Amino acid sequence: MTPQQKQQVQASWALLAPRGSEVAALFYARLFEADPGLRALFKGDLQAQGAKLMAALGFVVEGLDDLSTRLPAVQALARRHVAYGVQPADYDRVGAALLATLRQGLAGLDEAEATLEAWGVAYATVAGAMKTAAWPTGPSASEWVAQQPA
Repeated sequence: MTPQQKQQVQASWALLAPRGSEVAALFYARLFEADPGLRALFKGDLQAQGAKLMAALGFVVEGLDDLSTRLPAVQALARRHVAYGVQPADYDRVGAALLATLRQGLAGLDEAEATLEAWGVAYATVAGAMKTAAWPTGPSASEWVAQQPA
């Protein structure tokens, strides 16, 4: 990610984070609309799950300047997700739902398209590292980070 993309993600997060429960509810609505079968992966309270989602996103966004320090925790999360039944293709569905949610949440923002593109790069980087940790047959997490545009 470029420094400008990191800044765009972090600045937009600062706008979205205070509306965390709303953002999470919209995300899950979009995700389950796109793939109703994914609802079965979520056994507990969806509001509590939304709070966890927002905390995880915040953890990553706040660490974008040195993502390698955040990867071990993110990779551990990915390995736990395998036990819940998450499949590699689910990361694409999650990414699409996240970007659709962000598109709605950032509507009207100057540079909205560039900001969404920056979020896409960030998500691809993190999702790649997570998939590598969960299904370790591809590039290493550090290789995923290194492969992303500078």
